Amino acid sequence: MNTLPEASPVSFETYGEASGWAAKPTSRDDGAFIRASYPFRGRIDDDGPHPPERGRYVLYISYACPWAHRQAIVRALKGLEDVIAMAVVDPVRDGRGWAFRAGDGLTLDPYNGFTLLREAYEATEPGYPGHISVPVLWDTATHRIVSNNFPDISLDLGSRFNRWAANPDLDLYPEALREEIDAVNDIVYRTVNNGVYRCGFARSQHAYDVAVAELFATLDTLEERLAHQTFLIGDQLTEADVRLWPTLARFDAVYVTHFKANLLRLTDYPNLWDYARHCYAMPAFRATTRFDHIKRHYFTTHPHINPTRIIPVGLHADWEAPSLRPLRP
Repeated sequence: MNTLPEASPVSFETYGEASGWAAKPTSRDDGAFIRASYPFRGRIDDDGPHPPERGRYVLYISYACPWAHRQAIVRALKGLEDVIAMAVVDPVRDGRGWAFRAGDGLTLDPYNGFTLLREAYEATEPGYPGHISVPVLWDTATHRIVSNNFPDISLDLGSRFNRWAANPDLDLYPEALREEIDAVNDIVYRTVNNGVYRCGFARSQHAYDVAVAELFATLDTLEERLAHQTFLIGDQLTEADVRLWPTLARFDAVYVTHFKANLLRLTDYPNLWDYARHCYAMPAFRATTRFDHIKRHYFTTHPHINPTRIIPVGLHADWEAPSLRPLRP
């Protein structure tokens, strides 16, 4: 019988920087999945080349991608739909990368006329050789990518456009809680958000065993944490919840089977499952969650994992079941 290696200690006390990563399915010599750095790191700043302005920026996302889902959630939570434009790529990604296609509720890129998202990267850095990822925040004034670094985009959407936001008082990253939020985000990123990819893209048994042990050790810790509070940071919705939730939304639908993260299902965790449904009941989470995009993307995009590209029916999860947590804005 295969015995899982001991998981790395799970602690929310260690502050770390986990933003310098971008999806790229490569591996180290030991078979462990690694990620390349996001190359575009501009910020929205009153004194910089990309100042906050209503109608100036376009957010390019995929509803299927968890890294881009976070930005769509923040945009909706803050009420920035009329401030930051958004365009959605087709969930089925081929060798050319993310593409814009009309039909099935999707449209071609109405802002720049891009056919492929790669064109935004080429416009910013001619001959760009790297991985094409979402989200992308595009500046229509400079005709360049501001950032493809998801943590920075999320934080900027949550704070830099308050003068036009419908919900300007919603602070997802309050200064008094930042140290705790950063600590939670660090461990969740390494072992859960990226942990499911470390399971699915592992190239050796040992790399997979380490990743799956760390993933479920953290889920166990989160399960206990959520037994005593509504959200990850007490009773206040924060950036930490926005970063965790897209992984939970995809867990039983995709990661349990496609990425072999199958020690337990999300629905086997009473508190995590209740928490996930509580978030889903909020319009910003529900409206930006497209399970059809999620399943089509994952099961058709990784032929080395699913060579038949058959989309399975999936495990049953009743997202409409009411949460026992108190309703909060």
